Amino acid sequence: MQSEIVIVGGGAGGLELACKLGRKLGPAKVMLVDSRLYHIWKPSLHEVAAGTLDIHQEGLSYQMLAHDNGFTFVYGPMTALDAGQHRLTVGAVRASDGEDVLHERHVTYGSLVIAVGSTANYFGVPGAREHTISLNVTEDAERFRLRLLRLMATAEQARAEGADTTAALDVVIIGGGATGVELAAELREASGVYATYGFSRLQVKRDVRITLLEGAPRILAPLPERVSSAALKLLNGRGIHVVTDCRVTQIEAHRITDNEGNVYPASMCVWAAGIRAPEFLATLGLPTNKGGQIEVDAQLRVAGVPDVYALGDCAACIDASGKPVPPRAQAAHQQADYLRKGFLRRAAGKAPLDKPYAYKDYGSLVSLGKTTSVGSLMGSLKGASWFVEGMIGRLMYTSLHLMHHQAVLGSVRTGVLALARFLIRRTTPLVKLH
Repeated sequence: MQSEIVIVGGGAGGLELACKLGRKLGPAKVMLVDSRLYHIWKPSLHEVAAGTLDIHQEGLSYQMLAHDNGFTFVYGPMTALDAGQHRLTVGAVRASDGEDVLHERHVTYGSLVIAVGSTANYFGVPGAREHTISLNVTEDAERFRLRLLRLMATAEQARAEGADTTAALDVVIIGGGATGVELAAELREASGVYATYGFSRLQVKRDVRITLLEGAPRILAPLPERVSSAALKLLNGRGIHVVTDCRVTQIEAHRITDNEGNVYPASMCVWAAGIRAPEFLATLGLPTNKGGQIEVDAQLRVAGVPDVYALGDCAACIDASGKPVPPRAQAAHQQADYLRKGFLRRAAGKAPLDKPYAYKDYGSLVSLGKTTSVGSLMGSLKGASWFVEGMIGRLMYTSLHLMHHQAVLGSVRTGVLALARFLIRRTTPLVKLH
């Protein structure tokens, strides 16, 4: 197989780049490679974990998107790269019984874009990898949701039979960044909904105990202090125990220990304390930093490797201002748009872009349930920002998801899909119960 432009990784940035280039250049020139068959917007994984979002309704088929947007989709993981021969290897895809569904294949490219995102960084904490769940992919979120359901059912049955009148579950979330805060808020909201669907003996704040541990002096440390304070107030008001300046030193099957010797009981534990680039990138022969990210220049080109680019969380990019580009979804969107312009100029026979990529911070929004969000929006004046919260913040947060869908589906289909999901929620449970 071969293609002029090959994009590896169908996350937000990679998929938007494939869709926009495919609509202009067609399937003979644009190819997307991904190890999964469908796409879900990663910032919504905390909703999947809580059961308030059904991945079977939310997921978008890559094959469908390829057909509609004019690119070629190749199913399978990237396992090797021969940059000298402009060739990458796509690994075999195996069924649950071990039988090969698709054999190993080779793809020859003109230009390669690596956009494989990030995975959990455990920082060497003993037991973190073995005893926690990280919300990196949909399988992680579904595993969390199913385990939560089982634990709630066990506690409900124990109380019903009188075998244990104190039966409850403890959910510990390690990491007070956006993922950890959003999951804590969504879980509290969802646990109240679960109680109306058969878990009537469980009192939400008493029997579903949620603890959020953060190593920094405050949660949402990269964001303005006003945003952090507003989020903390909302979490405390919902009975979520927040502990800051907490360094986790040991994680076991049912408990977490910090550097002060405090022990936190845990029926289940989520790791949301940091990210790093996927480990397989270090095997490709590309220059990487200590965090495993691929080193790129101001044009997102991989240093010393012709015709290979990287974007998003997996790229170590220093922008025109001399600062590292943060691993945020908005950075991946901007980088995808920057590369799109460059590739289209090349396809039209024009001179390549000489202007370097420059990251623009438009602010951050953090979801705290279905009715409220908090965050700060950056203005056009240097240093100016606006604090937003409540329903307005929530509507703005929702609009980010719709903007992503609009980029890959188009305006009309995004509107129809949004209406359809609104109507479906009127006839289905508010949480996924199976």
